[in-house]
Amino acid sequence: MKSRHYRRWIRVYLPLMLLGALGVPSVVPQNAVARRRPNPSTASGDRARPDFKVDSAVVLIHVAITDDKGRFVTGLAKENFQVFEEKTEQKVKYFSAEEAPLSVGLVLDFSHSMSDKFNRLQEAVAQFLKTGNPQDEFCLVEFRDRAELAMGFTGAPEEIQNRVAFVRPKGSTALLDAVYLGLRQMKKAHNARKALLIVSDGADNNSRFRARDVENLARESDVEIYAIGLVDWTPPQREEPEKPAGAALLDEITEQGGGRYYQIDNPRELPAVAEKIGRELRHQYVLGYTSSNPERDGKYRHVRVKIVRPAGQPKYWAYWKRGYYALAD
Repeated sequence: MKSRHYRRWIRVYLPLMLLGALGVPSVVPQNAVARRRPNPSTASGDRARPDFKVDSAVVLIHVAITDDKGRFVTGLAKENFQVFEEKTEQKVKYFSAEEAPLSVGLVLDFSHSMSDKFNRLQEAVAQFLKTGNPQDEFCLVEFRDRAELAMGFTGAPEEIQNRVAFVRPKGSTALLDAVYLGLRQMKKAHNARKALLIVSDGADNNSRFRARDVENLARESDVEIYAIGLVDWTPPQREEPEKPAGAALLDEITEQGGGRYYQIDNPRELPAVAEKIGRELRHQYVLGYTSSNPERDGKYRHVRVKIVRPAGQPKYWAYWKRGYYALAD
């Protein structure tokens, strides 16, 4: 029992559980483009993640750091971070650079348009799952004409991989329904850290939920949302007039969900990008603070993270969720 994974659980997961008991929430290839809208608050080079909702006075922020070549930056200490809430600096009381267990929902496009890309999708799922550790859990939402939960949370990633290996693409694209279902399923996750990975090649054309419904749910959740969009820039066929709109839809969902959208036009890049996302999810710093604003007004509060670079180090890029909703009486 005194294994490396057990010791990591004691260092990382146990502190998060203790914070939870106090009321803390379970809060590429070079030509693969990670798209993000400009944010005027990040003129210094830091790029903020979108909103999240906090159900406690303690705010936990997950921060990913990369250098100007896209490589993950490790080895930073608490002193390298400053956190500001509505322009007021906060005292960082909790800090961790350890890898914490993840609950991940895979939301995969099994519609007919994925037929010629499906082998690459299967490879991408395998590469992503390889980045996990034994404490992680996974679920699978697949979508065609409708979205369905193909597999609930499991600690055996090979079960997810086997399911994907025997699927055959067909039907239309109920993307919004699938993301909504995935976010609802994440409420059953057992780990404090939660994420969705969406893979699709087209716009929604068969959902009941509207984009606004899904974006609002993404904004209020504590789930990081990543997406890979396979975009074919050839002129759309008559039966697929909205295909280019898929990129904008996925970009907006990840914007609200606090992750990143990767857009690629070559299916061969898909496994490498999926692996990159898996590594990014596991190379994050956790910062915790108690807000200096004691008001329980339910209002939205902006959060900014500033990186204090060690002397002589190149420019860093930081990704985090840029706000939360305070408690309300």
